[in-house]
Amino acid sequence: MELDFIDISKADEQERAHMPGAVQQSKSNKKFNKSIFLDISEDAGGDGLIYESEGVNRAVAGGGSPVIRTAVKNPGKAIVNIDVSRTAEGGKSRSTRRAAEREERRRRDTDTGRERNPAPARRRNPQSSRSPQSNRNSQSGRNAQDGARERKAAQLKAQRERELRRRRRRRQQITAKLTVLVFMVSMVSLLLFVFIKLVKGGPENVETVKNIDAVRTEKAARREVIKTNKTQKPIMEEDFLTVNEYSRPGEKLEKVNNIFVHYTANKGTSAAQNRSYFENLGITGETSASAHFIIGFDGEIVQCIPLEEIAYAVQKRNYDSISIECCYLQENGEFTEATYQSLIRLSAWLLNEYNLAPEDMRRHYDEGGKKCPLYYVENEDAWEQFLKDLRDYIMAGAAWEAGGSN
Repeated sequence: MELDFIDISKADEQERAHMPGAVQQSKSNKKFNKSIFLDISEDAGGDGLIYESEGVNRAVAGGGSPVIRTAVKNPGKAIVNIDVSRTAEGGKSRSTRRAAEREERRRRDTDTGRERNPAPARRRNPQSSRSPQSNRNSQSGRNAQDGARERKAAQLKAQRERELRRRRRRRQQITAKLTVLVFMVSMVSLLLFVFIKLVKGGPENVETVKNIDAVRTEKAARREVIKTNKTQKPIMEEDFLTVNEYSRPGEKLEKVNNIFVHYTANKGTSAAQNRSYFENLGITGETSASAHFIIGFDGEIVQCIPLEEIAYAVQKRNYDSISIECCYLQENGEFTEATYQSLIRLSAWLLNEYNLAPEDMRRHYDEGGKKCPLYYVENEDAWEQFLKDLRDYIMAGAAWEAGGSN
């Protein structure tokens, strides 16, 4: 029996409900609600009909509701009734066999294809495919590799440090050798120079040697004078100024390096009058001036400021010196004999107090260029004679004390 394609989509609802393999409308399987074309033909033995449609085959094979009769509508023909009850078993058997044969063929084809063309191994995520033990082994391997790399890096670093230390020691050794070499060459050159100068020496070298001897002799004489100076404090009047900012600031005198000699620059005035002038500066404020001592033209000595305080006498040296003002009667500023002798006695005592020598005496002129004391600035030999007389007085006093003790 030979039938045309059956279009069940063109049957009405009542007809579709009784067609073989027609799937009822369902929410879970909507794909069978569309048009389904059935290829229906007789089997080879003529015992039943074969339904090629997959939905119908399932129904015939027992996969759906039992089908007894179906209304079939051929396109362009009248609806006929087909008895398919006799085809249920045969159709089921035949369709099942064919499905099994197709499945077997597919399996054989698949196995043959795998043997001929083995599929490449699929990439897998090592984190998801590996077992925990495999992950631990992999982690251990990575840790071991990291440790090996770290050890190698540490070895390389230690090797570089050893190389740097070796180079540094080498440079130090070279520097030390060069330093010693330069020193030895310098010493040899100096000795050679001295030897040549001695061999080719003349009056200039002789003078140099004499100067060196003179310096040594002067230093020795200075030490001797300081050591033997036992001069006592001369008679004087302590009449300290009132503390004020113009003549006696009251600031501490830390040390004494020199003793300065001045003249009053006011001919014929006495020590008392000059002391009153310093005192009145605290009232008038016309200038700043004072001295630790004033020697009158009769030889009297007046102390105006304690030795522990500064005086306003030498602007740049007030904080490390003692100052002595001397009165005078001559126009040229020369001191009287009494003033001169008192100056020697007072200077010798101050030198003894501060462990100084006659060479430490200074004129106001020596610090700043002011012509003070006038006579000793204009007569250098008179100043040199004063220093010699001062030294002789100190040494004579020591000799007298030594003779008196015998």
